[in-house]
Amino acid sequence: MSGASAGPAAFLGVERSLTGRRWLSRLGDERQALALSQRLGLPEMIGRVLAARGIGLDEAESFLNPTLRDLLPDPGHLRDMDKAVARLVAAVTAGETIGIFGDYDVDGATSSALLKNFLDAAGGRSRVYIPDRITEGYGPNAPALLRLKAEGIGVVVTVDCGTTAFEALAAAQAAGLDMVVVDHHVGEAALPPALAVINPNRLDEDSPHGHLAAVGVAFLLAVALNRGLKLAGWYDGRGAPDLMRWLDLVALGTVCDVVPLIGVNRALVTQGLKVMGLRRNIGLAALVDVAGVKERPDAYHLGYVLGPRVNAGGRVGEADLGTRLLSTDDTSEAGNIARRLDGYNKDRQEIEAAVLQQAIEQVEGRPDDGLPLLLAAGEGWHQGVIGIVAGRLKERYGRAACVVALAGGEGKGSGRSVAGLDLGAAIIAARQAGLLRAGGGHAMAAGFTVARDRLGELHAFLGERLQSQLDGDLVPLLELDGALDAGAASVELVESLAQIGPFGSGNPEPRFAIAAARIVRADVVGSGHVRLMLAGAGGKRLKAIAFRAADSEMGHALLSSQGTAFHLAGALRADTWQGSTSVQLVIDDAAFSR
Repeated sequence: MSGASAGPAAFLGVERSLTGRRWLSRLGDERQALALSQRLGLPEMIGRVLAARGIGLDEAESFLNPTLRDLLPDPGHLRDMDKAVARLVAAVTAGETIGIFGDYDVDGATSSALLKNFLDAAGGRSRVYIPDRITEGYGPNAPALLRLKAEGIGVVVTVDCGTTAFEALAAAQAAGLDMVVVDHHVGEAALPPALAVINPNRLDEDSPHGHLAAVGVAFLLAVALNRGLKLAGWYDGRGAPDLMRWLDLVALGTVCDVVPLIGVNRALVTQGLKVMGLRRNIGLAALVDVAGVKERPDAYHLGYVLGPRVNAGGRVGEADLGTRLLSTDDTSEAGNIARRLDGYNKDRQEIEAAVLQQAIEQVEGRPDDGLPLLLAAGEGWHQGVIGIVAGRLKERYGRAACVVALAGGEGKGSGRSVAGLDLGAAIIAARQAGLLRAGGGHAMAAGFTVARDRLGELHAFLGERLQSQLDGDLVPLLELDGALDAGAASVELVESLAQIGPFGSGNPEPRFAIAAARIVRADVVGSGHVRLMLAGAGGKRLKAIAFRAADSEMGHALLSSQGTAFHLAGALRADTWQGSTSVQLVIDDAAFSR
């Protein structure tokens, strides 16, 4: 997170950490924290974490135990839902094949697989099309849609794309293809020519559920279509599908698209994790095994272990592998695809590391312009990793970042933002100003196409646009839930904290400072990870690790300061090895203890 320079006192007095961040306490109301812990019969630290997230006494029970019964909205509240359902009911009952045009990321793959699995279970017919990132780019394109039309398909549902695909959808409409857009990306005043545009972020939409991922919107469509088929008598004499069985897909897409885990999203992920634990989806089970996940998957595994592997096909391999994995009912095929995705993920990591190093050298090799946006561009950079590299730059420098892969006279760009800066709106403004050939996104992430000779103009435009959203200078901040001695970091505390999960955007994983911890041992393991053994005031020891930190200022300090006391900030996680469970601190930041 970043913010203006003025504000409350720095937590533990850390004005500038070894990563350049100012530490702040998340908690604003100590009395609220105490009241929550007493009312719920929970440890005081849990009350502090809840209060820091703005959870009041009246909503605490629902927050800790989110249910779809209480939180799932009626799908009919979304504009055009009734139009889409009517057309799709007609298609299913007439035996038409329904086209599903999905994005190649995790949200798109889970959305596509969800609709395919539902239609198959409902007795319908479907044909999934996932475009190639390099040759076709993001979103619907006219040649692909016309190809589906030539195959005899009369209706196509786009998932996680389509809201700004004006030209492609106009070509589809002219060819007589009925288009249903299921999306969550920010729309414009005009809507594309389509039979229905189901998107909680349409500008004319008053839905309170704009935080849904595309897979969440697709799930609402499945709920509505299931109801429509029941009313049409389609299930007379046959059983209707159990939609809850696909909540594991909804959870995966929701977590990996980094939408806020609040409201209905929280319920979808909580219940979806329970479904995933049952291993009913053959493809997901195979991926869990290939990834070496031994414990019951949680939001961390979805976001950092399973999601990257599903994404890898679309980034550096075969775009449709993710959807195929998540929709197959063949155990052998699932195992094969899972292994291929795991291999592509290793390839992606190598490509990403090379591009990241070049991007860092580029950023650090030029004068700092003071703008809240970094932009790096390189010839031949792989389009499949530029979004990840943008995220790495954002994390490293505490600013929004855009990374552009150049080829010929054009560049394909991807950006990631920090809290408080709406990058998607800035990208849309740049497109409307004529600086981009295409572009869109949401507050925290965006994509675009730009002419090579306009990169400088684009950087200045976006930087100034984002600067205007700030009240002062952009200062990287790290918000913490409290300070602990190493001896207080217990397995019991980690288990108590798990009640507040699932963690992600909108409900950040609790982060603590291990205060004045002395480094007993430090070394480098794996791909540049710094492994530590810490000792607290009472001598009790705590394992810690700082991922990909060996070549950073923080990593150098930790490796060369054995015996020195540090304040170390990060998340506490259970670490199970050979049947024994202990606690490990996953380090985000560090500061010398004064």
